[in-house]
Amino acid sequence: MEFQKLIEERYSVRSFRPEHLGQEVIDRILAAGHKAPTGCNYQPQRILVLNTDESIEKLSSCTKCGFGAPTAMLVCYHRSETWTRPYDGAHSAPVDAAIVATHLMLAAHDLGVGCCWVMHFDPAAMRAAFHIPNEVEPLALLVMGYPSEEAAPLPLHSTVRPMDEVVRYEQF
Repeated sequence: MEFQKLIEERYSVRSFRPEHLGQEVIDRILAAGHKAPTGCNYQPQRILVLNTDESIEKLSSCTKCGFGAPTAMLVCYHRSETWTRPYDGAHSAPVDAAIVATHLMLAAHDLGVGCCWVMHFDPAAMRAAFHIPNEVEPLALLVMGYPSEEAAPLPLHSTVRPMDEVVRYEQF
């Protein structure tokens, strides 16, 4: 799909058909995330793929925002595998993982897979349910699957602030 069309048509899907994604589709989505840029190429991302009825059932105890998706990917980052900005100690790993999640989400849409980025989850419940080590931080949950016939963007989806409110040249 042409990129401009991809970013204009993509929306957060919240209604899915029940079938799990096939491994080939999952592999193609993951390949896009694997190509995402990270600070100094440290690649701190860790991605947990949930694609069974059992894992999706566990997921439902960690978030109320699964939207009936048959597949999910939890994007995490390893805390110690981060580039650190020397001026203020800021870490790139959370940003790196967000870039990876964006690549996954856009690749999913390109393959006809609906996706919704979910931040509303309980990290402690996620750690317990999926045995996530302490040094790995859950950042974003991507629930995904093939959109149902009823799937549609929310009314505010195409509402954006004027460009001059979000972009400045030279100084704030």
